[in-house]
Amino acid sequence: MEWRFSDDLPIYQQIMSQIKTCIATGTWKPGDKLPSVRELALEAEVNPNTMQKALSELEREGLLYSQRTAGRFVSDNASKAKVLQEEMMEEYIKKFLEQMKKLGYTPEETLKLLQKFID
Repeated sequence: MEWRFSDDLPIYQQIMSQIKTCIATGTWKPGDKLPSVRELALEAEVNPNTMQKALSELEREGLLYSQRTAGRFVSDNASKAKVLQEEMMEEYIKKFLEQMKKLGYTPEETLKLLQKFID
Protein backbone atom coordinates (compact mmCIF):
# COMPACT_ATOMS: atom_id res chain seq x y z
CA MET A 1 0.00 0.00 0.00
CA GLU A 2 1.23 3.47 -0.84
CA TRP A 3 0.62 5.82 2.07
CA ARG A 4 -0.02 9.50 1.40
CA PHE A 5 -0.47 12.12 4.12
CA SER A 6 -1.35 15.79 4.11
CA ASP A 7 -1.35 18.49 6.76
CA ASP A 8 -5.12 19.05 6.83
CA LEU A 9 -6.11 16.14 9.13
CA PRO A 10 -4.47 14.19 11.95
CA ILE A 11 -2.36 11.32 10.61
CA TYR A 12 -4.37 8.63 12.40
CA GLN A 13 -7.56 9.83 10.65
CA GLN A 14 -5.79 9.74 7.31
CA ILE A 15 -4.61 6.20 8.05
CA MET A 16 -8.18 5.22 8.91
CA SER A 17 -9.43 6.72 5.66
CA GLN A 18 -6.84 4.90 3.57
CA ILE A 19 -7.58 1.57 5.27
CA LYS A 20 -11.32 2.15 4.78
CA THR A 21 -10.63 2.69 1.09
CA CYS A 22 -8.75 -0.62 0.96
CA ILE A 23 -11.72 -2.37 2.55
CA ALA A 24 -14.35 -0.62 0.40
CA THR A 25 -12.50 -1.35 -2.84
CA GLY A 26 -11.82 -4.98 -1.93
CA THR A 27 -8.05 -4.58 -1.75
CA TRP A 28 -8.44 -5.98 1.77
CA LYS A 29 -11.25 -8.54 1.80
CA PRO A 30 -13.37 -9.77 4.71
CA GLY A 31 -11.25 -12.08 6.85
CA ASP A 32 -7.90 -10.86 5.48
CA LYS A 33 -5.14 -10.67 8.07
CA LEU A 34 -3.47 -7.29 8.40
CA PRO A 35 0.26 -6.88 8.85
CA SER A 36 1.33 -6.13 12.42
CA VAL A 37 1.11 -2.62 13.84
CA ARG A 38 4.88 -2.33 13.65
CA GLU A 39 5.00 -3.48 10.02
CA LEU A 40 2.25 -1.07 8.99
CA ALA A 41 3.85 1.80 10.93
CA LEU A 42 7.21 1.12 9.32
CA GLU A 43 5.64 0.93 5.86
CA ALA A 44 3.67 4.17 6.42
CA GLU A 45 6.62 5.85 8.14
CA VAL A 46 4.57 6.79 11.20
CA ASN A 47 4.89 6.19 14.91
CA PRO A 48 3.52 2.75 15.94
CA ASN A 49 1.28 4.50 18.51
CA THR A 50 -0.33 6.50 15.71
CA MET A 51 -0.98 3.32 13.71
CA GLN A 52 -2.31 1.57 16.82
CA LYS A 53 -4.74 4.44 17.44
CA ALA A 54 -6.06 4.24 13.87
CA LEU A 55 -6.47 0.47 13.99
CA SER A 56 -8.16 0.61 17.40
CA GLU A 57 -10.66 3.16 16.07
CA LEU A 58 -11.38 0.92 13.08
CA GLU A 59 -11.97 -1.96 15.48
CA ARG A 60 -14.33 0.21 17.49
CA GLU A 61 -16.22 0.93 14.25
CA GLY A 62 -16.45 -2.81 13.58
CA LEU A 63 -14.37 -2.81 10.40
CA LEU A 64 -11.51 -4.75 11.99
CA TYR A 65 -11.27 -7.29 14.78
CA SER A 66 -8.42 -8.78 16.80
CA GLN A 67 -7.66 -12.32 17.85
CA ARG A 68 -5.27 -12.24 20.75
CA THR A 69 -2.63 -14.60 19.40
CA ALA A 70 -3.38 -14.42 15.67
CA GLY A 71 -3.41 -10.68 14.94
CA ARG A 72 -5.83 -8.23 13.42
CA PHE A 73 -8.29 -9.01 10.61
CA VAL A 74 -10.79 -7.28 8.34
CA SER A 75 -14.31 -7.90 9.61
CA ASP A 76 -15.89 -11.09 8.23
CA ASN A 77 -19.16 -9.20 7.91
CA ALA A 78 -19.28 -8.47 4.16
CA SER A 79 -22.22 -6.11 4.66
CA LYS A 80 -19.91 -3.79 6.66
CA ALA A 81 -17.72 -3.38 3.58
CA LYS A 82 -20.79 -2.73 1.42
CA VAL A 83 -22.13 -0.09 3.84
CA LEU A 84 -18.67 1.51 3.96
CA GLN A 85 -18.55 1.56 0.16
CA GLU A 86 -21.96 3.26 -0.01
CA GLU A 87 -20.99 5.84 2.64
CA MET A 88 -17.81 6.68 0.76
CA MET A 89 -19.71 6.94 -2.53
CA GLU A 90 -22.17 9.39 -0.97
CA GLU A 91 -19.33 11.46 0.48
CA TYR A 92 -17.54 11.66 -2.89
CA ILE A 93 -20.73 12.66 -4.71
CA LYS A 94 -21.56 15.35 -2.14
CA LYS A 95 -18.05 16.80 -2.41
CA PHE A 96 -18.24 16.74 -6.20
CA LEU A 97 -21.61 18.50 -6.22
CA GLU A 98 -20.38 21.11 -3.74
CA GLN A 99 -17.41 21.86 -6.01
CA MET A 100 -19.62 22.10 -9.08
CA LYS A 101 -21.91 24.50 -7.22
CA LYS A 102 -18.89 26.64 -6.27
CA LEU A 103 -17.96 26.73 -9.95
CA GLY A 104 -21.43 28.08 -10.68
CA TYR A 105 -23.07 24.99 -12.17
CA THR A 106 -26.68 24.12 -11.38
CA PRO A 107 -27.59 20.51 -10.60
CA GLU A 108 -29.17 20.24 -14.06
CA GLU A 109 -26.03 21.54 -15.78
CA THR A 110 -23.89 19.19 -13.73
CA LEU A 111 -26.08 16.26 -14.72
CA LYS A 112 -25.78 17.19 -18.42
CA LEU A 113 -22.00 17.42 -18.10
CA LEU A 114 -21.83 14.03 -16.39
CA GLN A 115 -24.02 12.51 -19.08
CA LYS A 116 -21.61 13.82 -21.71
CA PHE A 117 -18.74 11.94 -20.06
CA ILE A 118 -20.74 8.77 -19.50
CA ASP A 119 -21.89 8.40 -23.12
